[in-house]
Amino acid sequence: MLFLLNDVVFDLDEACPAPSHDVRRFECLSFDYVLEMGCELFAEDPLLHHNDPARARRLAWLIAHKAEGVSAALFAAPQAGCAPELVEPRFCALPEIVLRHLHQRARRGALDAATADKTVWSRLAA
Repeated sequence: MLFLLNDVVFDLDEACPAPSHDVRRFECLSFDYVLEMGCELFAEDPLLHHNDPARARRLAWLIAHKAEGVSAALFAAPQAGCAPELVEPRFCALPEIVLRHLHQRARRGALDAATADKTVWSRLAA
């Protein structure tokens, strides 16, 4: 399963990003908790998906497993070190063909924040 986190496409079908004993602990987490954790992570580092891809992939995996059908997440933080309440999270379910297209672009080095934003979130349209 492909998952878009900001402007990085992760393949979540690869080996589980967490040890099996951690996976069992994650089962009791609510989606609201995962959302809060994502906001905290991106408040610390708005470029988490580039600076710590392993951690970002684990977050993407948690979101995908807690929110059925969600295949893309955007965490927009105004600056590093901001309050987590200032991070704007967005989620959507992308068609598999769109995710594959974005994944191919990423593999060619042609996926950036502006392209992902325009393709998925349409925030630049206004």
